[in-house]
Amino acid sequence: MTKSADADNTPPFETEDLRNGLMAYLNTPFEVEPGRSMPIGNFKWGVYAFFDYDGEPIYVGQTNEMVRTRIRRHLTNQRTDAVAMSVLDPFEVMDIEVWPLPQFQATDKGNAAARAHLNALEREVTRFAVEASQFSAILNEKDPPAGDFDVARPNSLRRRIVSDRVLELRSHVDFRIARRALIIARLAQVIAERKVQGGLRRVLLTQAKRLQWLSERRFQALGGAASVEKETDEES
Repeated sequence: MTKSADADNTPPFETEDLRNGLMAYLNTPFEVEPGRSMPIGNFKWGVYAFFDYDGEPIYVGQTNEMVRTRIRRHLTNQRTDAVAMSVLDPFEVMDIEVWPLPQFQATDKGNAAARAHLNALEREVTRFAVEASQFSAILNEKDPPAGDFDVARPNSLRRRIVSDRVLELRSHVDFRIARRALIIARLAQVIAERKVQGGLRRVLLTQAKRLQWLSERRFQALGGAASVEKETDEES
């Protein structure tokens, strides 16, 4: 008897592809010092950034539990508030970059000096991401913790986490416009149904600008105003 597709317990292709690509990235060796490396996902302290299919920075975060745990919580089945509130759409993430802090690998998460350094690095990466963004904004609901000293960005590892097949499927502009409009609608619904802070409204505004830019780019690429048909007398 042929097995029904309804009884197939394997995840959808794109879901499995994301898991595999993410695992490959998190297992990529990162040099701690000459002759000694460890998987990028195994660093306990670090800052990470997500980039979309235009290379646009869209989200920055920090962790002192483990890079692997934190990023998987964002992008796989262990959801975070950022995903649940439709601030971050995992379908938009093409690249990940991590700036690990190996000097704090054995440091307890309650260490004040280490936490201050981590916060300073998040501020620096956020500044870098905002400056690199053509919208001068990213999708974080909250700003990084305040602090009174600066740090330089250490060495990092950036990689694409989707396969060529998924890249072909998701990078089509019309698909991305539809997906972005969907996320905006979900976020707007969250805002309408709850008492929210200004950060969520800022995210909504940024997403709206990103949707307008993508839609205009597509429209102009297909001929712009010259591509719009004129009504006939019978249609008027």
